[in-house]
Amino acid sequence: MAYTIGVDFGTLSGRAVLVHVQTGEELAATVKEYRHAVIDTVLPKTGQKLPRDWALQHPADYLEVLETTIPLLLEQTGVEPKDIVGIGIDFTACTILPVDSAGQPLCMLPEYEEEPHSYVKLWKHHAAQKHADRLNQIAEEEGEAFLQRYGGKISSEWMIPKVMQIAEEAPHIYEAADRIIEAADWIVYQLCGSLKRSNCTAGYKAIWSEKAGYPSDDFFDKLNPLMKTITKDKLAGSIHSVGERAGELTEKMAQLTGLLPGTAVAVANVDAHVSVPAVGITEPGKMLMIMGTSTCHVLLGEEVHIVPGMCGVVDNGILPGYAGYEAGQSCVGDHFDWFVKTCVPRAYQEEAEEKNIGIHELLSEKANLQTPGESGLLALDWWNGNRSTLVDADLTGMLLGMTLLTKPEEIYRALVEATAYGTRMIIETFKESGVPIEELYAAGGIAEKNPFVMQIYADVTNMDIKISGSPQAPALGSAIFGALAAGKENGGYDDIKEAAAHMGKLKDISYSPNAENAAVYEKLYAEYKELVHYFGKENHVMKRLKTIKNLQFSTAAKKNS
Repeated sequence: MAYTIGVDFGTLSGRAVLVHVQTGEELAATVKEYRHAVIDTVLPKTGQKLPRDWALQHPADYLEVLETTIPLLLEQTGVEPKDIVGIGIDFTACTILPVDSAGQPLCMLPEYEEEPHSYVKLWKHHAAQKHADRLNQIAEEEGEAFLQRYGGKISSEWMIPKVMQIAEEAPHIYEAADRIIEAADWIVYQLCGSLKRSNCTAGYKAIWSEKAGYPSDDFFDKLNPLMKTITKDKLAGSIHSVGERAGELTEKMAQLTGLLPGTAVAVANVDAHVSVPAVGITEPGKMLMIMGTSTCHVLLGEEVHIVPGMCGVVDNGILPGYAGYEAGQSCVGDHFDWFVKTCVPRAYQEEAEEKNIGIHELLSEKANLQTPGESGLLALDWWNGNRSTLVDADLTGMLLGMTLLTKPEEIYRALVEATAYGTRMIIETFKESGVPIEELYAAGGIAEKNPFVMQIYADVTNMDIKISGSPQAPALGSAIFGALAAGKENGGYDDIKEAAAHMGKLKDISYSPNAENAAVYEKLYAEYKELVHYFGKENHVMKRLKTIKNLQFSTAAKKNS
């Protein structure tokens, strides 16, 4: 009997699964919430206030995930460590951290624990937007070819703008860092004791490609003179393809996890991309939506096409032999959660308690009684900026059409519809750019738990939607890559298609569009597109309001200091 373990590091927690290599059966799943959660208001040690748009994390939380979840898997299943042939991990990205020459995060050293820039910058750290704007301007002026691989813009969520922010605002931290590493690669570094960067994290998040490598020293010098040799020092380290073996579990990590030294460790992956084989996708034309706090859209292509506003296209970045495309929405589950936490009346909370259901379920039930367009509401899904197709973290949310008769469930439905419109715009942009999308798949907590949301997505996109057979698709995907790292001779697989065929899975249920609803959504989507064009490209009122807000915030902070 052979088993692998996959660990998925998300925004608020880490999840691990133990999987039977031959059947794909998930024998157990465990979850560990991050002790520090998202650090977005004050630093944990000092209480030092953070500016707006910051989102940090503490790397000790990631080690606690390994220390907690893996021993629990072994305890719950009774599987012997000798039967675990491989381990794979994935991470929400781009999430980066500066480390010293021993791989120790700077924020875990006493001399830097009061320095905000020494901590992990989470994917949704948007305080680097002005640096992304400058990078894009310089790249465009210099005619840098790489820009087109990322849809014409590099996002503030990606690595280089975040590094630019460190270099400009905390040059001593930049200089103290021996390396600046994607958190996914750092975890693999901890597991096997050697830094082997992933072509997935480097390609999608750090402006690297197999053919061209990184941009030139001259380009980085124009971003910031400190960064001229960034690729030779801060980003140094060999780059390896997903599906390869990064190394073997060290004695130290074996003691931490309860596994055996020498267990195969896979090259790191990104949570969305690793989920592709978990739903059995091994060929082009099939888009997977990983729906959680945000949504990532990934698909395979036969060749590279330039798609406006996409997050990136990387040869062999998702599966060997294909161009891997990525797009995304920065705010989906976060969108709905914001509304529940800030806008729902107490009476609705009490009703949910009386019915012994969650507030999201109650709002979904009420909203499901409405027909499309009945509320007269239309929203823009930019509460956390726009990742695709505008690539602008300074855009903000909008709700149009409210009256004194507007009900909470109507707003909730409008927010759900807005995210579905955003997904449709991404799908249409790919198709218009020559990348076919013939099937739609979904994974993640929303796809698993909320039929109301998924039916709206089917109606808005006018496409059937197949659902992941695992509630932990990224973790399952990581377990599949763990089997590849082990290889056939050790009880795993040598080919990703064979691994996906045995270990990937779909639910029996799927969602099909309602023709009547789809016809109404066609009209509403046309109005959504008008709003996207106006507020995203013509009228920059959202940016002006944000500038005023940040100025007032800074003024108030100085008065209170």
